[in-house]
Amino acid sequence: MKTKKLDLDIDSIGGLSSLTLAEEKALSDFFQKKKLTKQKTEKKKLILKN
Repeated sequence: MKTKKLDLDIDSIGGLSSLTLAEEKALSDFFQKKKLTKQKTEKKKLILKN
């Protein structure tokens, strides 16, 4: 039985260049929204516990 070996090129997975300003802003906005959503759900949990 022959097994398949999958070779991954790390440079192509991680990207060859740094992020553009637009990509950095998009990631920043995404993480800010995620953080705010998490904070809101934690507040709701605290209110429901009390």
